[in-house]
Amino acid sequence: MIKIKLHWQILIAILLAFICGQLTGTELSIFGITFYAMYDFIGTMFLNALRMIIVPLILSSIICGVANMGGRSDLGKLGGLTLGYYALTSTLAILVGLFFVNVISPGIANGMAVGSSLNLSLDEGTLATAVASVEGRGGGDIAAIFLRMIPTNIVAAAAEGQMLGLIFFALVFGYFMSQIPNRQGEVLLNFWQGISETMMRITMWIMRFAPYGVFGLVAGTVAATGFAAFQPMLIFFITVMLALATHVFVILPLLLKYVGGVSPLAHFKVMAPVLLTGFSTASSSATLPLTMERVEKNAGVSEKTTSFVLPLGATVNMDGTALYECVAAIFLAQAYGLELSFATQFTVVLIALLTSIGVAGIPAASLVAITVILTAIGLPIEAIGLLLVTDRVLDMFRTAINIFSDSCGAVIIAKRQGELGILES
Repeated sequence: MIKIKLHWQILIAILLAFICGQLTGTELSIFGITFYAMYDFIGTMFLNALRMIIVPLILSSIICGVANMGGRSDLGKLGGLTLGYYALTSTLAILVGLFFVNVISPGIANGMAVGSSLNLSLDEGTLATAVASVEGRGGGDIAAIFLRMIPTNIVAAAAEGQMLGLIFFALVFGYFMSQIPNRQGEVLLNFWQGISETMMRITMWIMRFAPYGVFGLVAGTVAATGFAAFQPMLIFFITVMLALATHVFVILPLLLKYVGGVSPLAHFKVMAPVLLTGFSTASSSATLPLTMERVEKNAGVSEKTTSFVLPLGATVNMDGTALYECVAAIFLAQAYGLELSFATQFTVVLIALLTSIGVAGIPAASLVAITVILTAIGLPIEAIGLLLVTDRVLDMFRTAINIFSDSCGAVIIAKRQGELGILES
């Protein structure tokens, strides 16, 4: 049989979902079971599988990412420049996304929240909880956000979905794990790397069922609301694309030219084959060998800088992903009719920045991170089903941007380190 790539499977599933949802509606049944109930069952199964992997995937990815930075000797000038660059570009990407989603407001149409047209609804109890979690807060609540970063019980934090505290624990644990000498440190690192590899395999296994999950979620929405529901999703798609384009064609080139003294056009030419590969595979990890080869041989970056900056970037530097997480979470909040205060949007920015560190470099892994943000702002993660309609295409674009940002970091850091012949501006 002809093996169809996953992204084509998902696109076919979306097409079939539109057709089946429109034909069956919510009333048509077989053997006493409505098709709508079947769609809901399939979609819920897929979402439950995503829920299942959140804690171990995020925890192991962040611990390994931080631990693999190495000991104190690696966190000298090169490490400081690398981490500073990654923190800067990820923050800038999130702020760009925050700007566009607030200006365009894809979750609001004609002054009304679009949730009802997208088959999003909260019962009164859940709505009251969500409203209480996001409204009536001011700048003073930012202090409380930092207090929540330090959980009193790490097990309870994981069980209750307090991911901000769990992420902080993972960052601290990963750093101090790298300080343990000799065999004990190696055993710990191997243990967490084993968990990380296992969770990535489980994630990829779950994503093999993504076409079925997408079919159930999209067909259920179409059955309940019809085709008109997806106009807001088009606006959401445009919002994300505008934000991504601004970051890759404005922010990163400015950093290349004025911070690194590197020609943006020349760097785009060097990275073109890598970006096309990353776009087609939607995996920064799978593209890493080609990225390292092009940056070292064609951009003139030393092997020392390349081997440190790029593998680390493939793990912790996810500009496109962080931007997307922020836009997606605020879009869904708008769709539910919730007004996010400055403090809550600050929470979204902070969690998007931290969770982007723990996102595995594999297709659709950011969906797991988005569930963390939705939980933090009091929204049900069932809403993530809507994002699956456009996620695969956007995943390809944001992966290419993640890779391009890593490569920009390598050449900027190389120039700052005094390496010569790096794509002179």
